[in-house]
Amino acid sequence: MTDDEWQALATREAAKAIGQWLEGRGRLHQPISVLTLAELEAMAANAVARFVVLAARRIRDQPNDSQDPGSGPGQDLTRLLLG
Repeated sequence: MTDDEWQALATREAAKAIGQWLEGRGRLHQPISVLTLAELEAMAANAVARFVVLAARRIRDQPNDSQDPGSGPGQDLTRLLLG
């Protein structure tokens, strides 16, 4: 999977996590402007959690996609997740 394909997958999966959170709370039909800060934070946490799971899987499956040591999706994601 290319970096662009993975980015598209991660974006779709994060959006699905947000939709599932909203649907689970009966809020899917309401405009986002009526959500409380706590609800927005919970929704964002679900999206971030999904991204972390996908990133961990990619690190596991493709630790070094590049011939250049220290680069590639696995290395970049590891640095991002570790801060």
